[in-house]
Amino acid sequence: MSFWEYLGTRHQQLLTDALQHVSAVFQCMVIATLLGITVGVLTYRSPWAGNLAVTSTATVLTIPSLALIGLLIPVVGLGVPPTVIALVLYGLLPIVRNAIVGLRGVDPTVVDAAKGIGMSRAARMLKVELPLAWPPILTGIRVSTQMLMGIAAVAAYASGPGLGNEIFRGIASLGSANAINQVLAGTLGIVALALLFDAAYVLLGRLTIPRGIRA
Repeated sequence: MSFWEYLGTRHQQLLTDALQHVSAVFQCMVIATLLGITVGVLTYRSPWAGNLAVTSTATVLTIPSLALIGLLIPVVGLGVPPTVIALVLYGLLPIVRNAIVGLRGVDPTVVDAAKGIGMSRAARMLKVELPLAWPPILTGIRVSTQMLMGIAAVAAYASGPGLGNEIFRGIASLGSANAINQVLAGTLGIVALALLFDAAYVLLGRLTIPRGIRA
């Protein structure tokens, strides 16, 4: 069976796996973004706290994804829980680092001007600092998403959702008629989804970043 014939006969299952993959990555990115920006806001003013936050989240990336998921299985079981925990942890570093860099790069005179007109610290953060730091933060989110698209495939080892199941089924049946088709379909599907996500972030940047800041 050719690759295109395989896609024709398996398109419904592939579409289901793709939607599960997108859902898992999107939801984990929302959690990682909220946590990452929060950590950045809490630590960017202190050099040691910022370094600690970056070092801590960077340490997670030194753990092989298969090993981390394997370590989580005895604790939280199979399926969605280890997938979510692993993806959120892996997605933190680029967001935390870029949030700290972006907030530290805000012009102090702009912050002082906002303070001078009576804006509270929370208002300055929400209305001045975070909007000005948004471009590097969005870049961090894009990088995290691309990472998680690939790492999410490994979650199939723990019965997680997504296109990784197609890849693992193909690897487990190497030598059979459709093994290569399965691996290829899962891999190309993840690549296509990653490109679609990145295009969505480009559009989001155009909608949320003022032209003067983009320039």
